[in-house]
Amino acid sequence: MGKPTGFLEIDRILAPKRAVSERVNDYKEIEQINTTADTEAQASRCMDCGTPFCHNGCPLGNIIPEFNDAVYEQNWKYAYDILSTTNNFPEFTGRICPAPCESSCVLGINKPAVAIELIEKSIIEKAYSEGWVIPFVPKIRSGKKIAVIGSGPAGLAAAAQLNKAGHLVSVYERADQIGGLLRYGIPDFKLDKSVVSRRVDVMKKEGITFITNANIGTSEKLANLTNDFDAVLIATGSTVPRFIPAKGDDAKGIYPAMEFLSQQNKRNAAISLEVNHKGEVYGNNDIYAKGKHVVIIGGGDTGSDCVGTSNRHKAASITQIEVMPKPPVDRASTTPWPNWPSMLRTSTSHDEGVERLWSIALQEYVKNDKGELEALIIGDIVYQMKEGKMEQEIINSRKIPCDLALIAAGFLHTDHNDLFEQLKAVGVKSDERGNLTASSTYQSDNEKVFIAGDARRGQSLVVWAISEGREAARNMDLYLMGKTNLEGKSISSFDLMAK
Repeated sequence: MGKPTGFLEIDRILAPKRAVSERVNDYKEIEQINTTADTEAQASRCMDCGTPFCHNGCPLGNIIPEFNDAVYEQNWKYAYDILSTTNNFPEFTGRICPAPCESSCVLGINKPAVAIELIEKSIIEKAYSEGWVIPFVPKIRSGKKIAVIGSGPAGLAAAAQLNKAGHLVSVYERADQIGGLLRYGIPDFKLDKSVVSRRVDVMKKEGITFITNANIGTSEKLANLTNDFDAVLIATGSTVPRFIPAKGDDAKGIYPAMEFLSQQNKRNAAISLEVNHKGEVYGNNDIYAKGKHVVIIGGGDTGSDCVGTSNRHKAASITQIEVMPKPPVDRASTTPWPNWPSMLRTSTSHDEGVERLWSIALQEYVKNDKGELEALIIGDIVYQMKEGKMEQEIINSRKIPCDLALIAAGFLHTDHNDLFEQLKAVGVKSDERGNLTASSTYQSDNEKVFIAGDARRGQSLVVWAISEGREAARNMDLYLMGKTNLEGKSISSFDLMAK
């Protein structure tokens, strides 16, 4: 432990953010890179507690106190070595992970938690600037060939680990660019796409093959892969959006949030909008918020991303509605430490301007004579006890202007497309939610087919996707070779020092 009194002397301070008046006019990243000295000061706040709950809070099992101490001691190369042992992509998690590790930080019991996400991002950016991030090219190849379907964080993490084990890995992506929702789901102002391309370039140099515009199940049959490869990993994500039905829901002007977000990422990259983020012909249906009254249905991160994008489009007004009650400002007593807290979260997009409404029921999409959306009818949800039972009522119904409704209510399951049907034909099963099923070793009922990420567990966090990809890769290596040297989540600081 570098500084025993660091958490007493130094306040939690995050990296500076660009001014709202500046950033709403472009799509550059909002958060700036922290200075080395400031990050070292933040790392000194880590108490190196006897039982670091942050380990359990992190789905990757990152060795957090050790890399914090290394940063405080100004041993940044060692900090990078520690971090990269458990996390393939700190540049992603350091930008877009909600940091469950910080919610589990012991210091967070009575003080602001250690700024773990900030430190993580600082370590990886330092590593890139110093030239420490270099391709890992295996000295010996196993001769085994593996196909990974899906290039989101789960697929990329699995590919990196399987390549590390010496296997020949081919990654298939149905869109025109690698990255999955990292590429076409997360706005550039949160994750600049040069960060994704930078990592993909490293992976290409490691010997991983990437194939885009490859809609497996349609352009190429799954049977070809199961015949030509020794194992196949399905990491196609959970991409079917939840729709909010109501009277008038056939109006023109209602769209899934992901179509809206992916279109803007394509504009930023000067890519045609004719084909959507799923590789489907979309017909150049331009979804743009300029001058419109935008209502975002859903109060989560995707909804927040729609707020930020609509602000940059210069919408006439932006309203975000949520069916759940407004959370408390501080951690709710029902979610005590070290659980993920129920509390009000205000994003950088919210800071840029939006009206947020809670406990709202959507009652009707109102359309004009041309079938175009012009308003929504909403009401307040209240609960009252009647005859010993809690019943929901909707009161104060009212009309609000809306000519662009963006539904950000989450995702149901992985796509039930040709690939899904072909997987079922070779013995891969699905659960009651519509996700693909696999054992605790990520292996489906077809021994050659493994499942990882949101396709298996349903919509989740980027850090869970990376964790699932790593664990699936470890089990695939074990299946192919009878043994594995790939790290599992349970790696400890003692294992690291032994290396």
